[in-house]
Amino acid sequence: MSERHFHAMPYGFKPLGDGRTRFRLWAPDKESASIECDDGHVSRMRALDDGWFECVCPAEPGTGYRFRFDDGTAVPDPASRRQRDGDVHGYSVVTDPTAYEWRHTEWRGRPWHETVIYELHPGVLGGFHGVEMMLPHLASLGITAIELMPISQFPGERNWGYDGVLPYAPAAAYGSPDDLKSLVDTAHGLGLMVFLDVVYNHFGPDGNYLGAYASPFFDEAAHTPWGAAIGVATPQVGDYFVHNALYWIEEFRFDGLRFDAVHAIGNPGWLASLAARVRAATGPERHVHLVLENEANQAHLLAPERFDAQWNDDFHNALHVLLTDEHEGYYAHYRPPMEKLLRSLREGFAFQGEAMGGRRRGEPCAHLPPARFVNFLQNHDQVGNRAFGDRLETLVAPETVEAALALLLLAPFVPMLFMGEEWASRTPFLFFTDFPDDDLRRAVRDGRRKEFEAFSGFSGETIPDPNEYETFTASIPVRDETKGDARRALVRTLIALRQKHVAPYIDTARSLGASALGERAFVVAWSLGAATLTLYVNFGESEIGLDTTPSPSAAWLHGSAADVASASRGLLPARRTLACLES
Repeated sequence: MSERHFHAMPYGFKPLGDGRTRFRLWAPDKESASIECDDGHVSRMRALDDGWFECVCPAEPGTGYRFRFDDGTAVPDPASRRQRDGDVHGYSVVTDPTAYEWRHTEWRGRPWHETVIYELHPGVLGGFHGVEMMLPHLASLGITAIELMPISQFPGERNWGYDGVLPYAPAAAYGSPDDLKSLVDTAHGLGLMVFLDVVYNHFGPDGNYLGAYASPFFDEAAHTPWGAAIGVATPQVGDYFVHNALYWIEEFRFDGLRFDAVHAIGNPGWLASLAARVRAATGPERHVHLVLENEANQAHLLAPERFDAQWNDDFHNALHVLLTDEHEGYYAHYRPPMEKLLRSLREGFAFQGEAMGGRRRGEPCAHLPPARFVNFLQNHDQVGNRAFGDRLETLVAPETVEAALALLLLAPFVPMLFMGEEWASRTPFLFFTDFPDDDLRRAVRDGRRKEFEAFSGFSGETIPDPNEYETFTASIPVRDETKGDARRALVRTLIALRQKHVAPYIDTARSLGASALGERAFVVAWSLGAATLTLYVNFGESEIGLDTTPSPSAAWLHGSAADVASASRGLLPARRTLACLES
């Protein structure tokens, strides 16, 4: 039986099925508004209560439209489902959301404990179609979820996605709305979930017209790194983002959302209500997963009925300092790294209310199971926000990376890989934009260089210009010719071990402790049902003695025969992670 999906909402347009379309706009700062179609048709909109305007007029799918105010200002629909030619200043387009006929109608998602995430940027992988072509490769690895960096319409042809200004419109540079639906549909047929990174904490600097007619969208009393905070406490504003979340989940059948930098929203109460409304709308018949990025480490938001998990920067940062000895910028808060890494492995967050940078950060989280934390060695931020986009592969020995991958994929947290990591890619992932405005291009370039001028080892003038096309093309991941195939085999083996022995237990796993064996070596253990999982990790360059050795009855999950023999004699080889399971 075929399925077609449409998310109804008070914003934007609704096809009425008879060649007519209903349009709605919330413009509380305006006394009147009109709708202007690209066929020359202009209709006065009817003023409703609380700043709403409405109009029903002839408009078939494919019709371009925009809103015009009495002062002559013309603006796109803030709930546009598609922009003509990807122009954030131009006409929005009436679409038929039910035109796409879904093939895999039996799909209901996968439980959270099976999740292994692969974060990717659609643009550098060839748009929605290019990502769709990659899906069999990812499924063969054992990946169970892909996570798209933000796809909302942005200015120009290329962008990280965090400069989006029309949250409902998939970026035209990546493909059409139906191309995106095909990607999701194909993924479901391969057993893959699809998550989307959404940005509800700010709009980009070019093409956002909301302040001209709906100033309550912004809270001038609260500021973020991108300007005034979003006024989600205003019902029409908060609902705009709740409907956006439901739009992606219902109309595009996404299996989950990752919410960018929610600490910049500054309203945990609204976040909790957002999660509750999404849960109520989707019901128990679908597995829908909600994940936070939250610098505030607010553990009270993490629960199956709220948010499934949070990206755990603490794990990454402590491990990165341990592996690389870097200590500039925010890495300074993770020295010495071993204590914070071990706390992260035992309890989740390294900062649970302790001072960081002059203020307290975080809440107690030791009561939470490991399933509430998404761990990673790399992601778009941790690679792309480096001056030259360096991947971990270029900073430490390959054997060290492999030991870290074993820790990541065998520990009972939810693991995430970054695109190219499975091929040992050494390609940088750089920060790139394509703003048409020359002043904005200059500001982005100069700001990027100023950001790194205090760091040692390079000059700001050498930082790649985010606006240059070559900065974008240099970020396309390329397989390492010498290590790629072996790394892919390792990742596939580790994920298979995880799904068989670890994943079923992460909702109830309990820490049994973690202790240092040296400056770069440690042992950590968890109870997994009736069994105990122990990881012996040595990131150092020489073997190290073990205080205790596994029992002869232990089943070794990961480690070569030679490495296991050494560990049984009380010696942990250099740059190795060994894993054993004892009943």
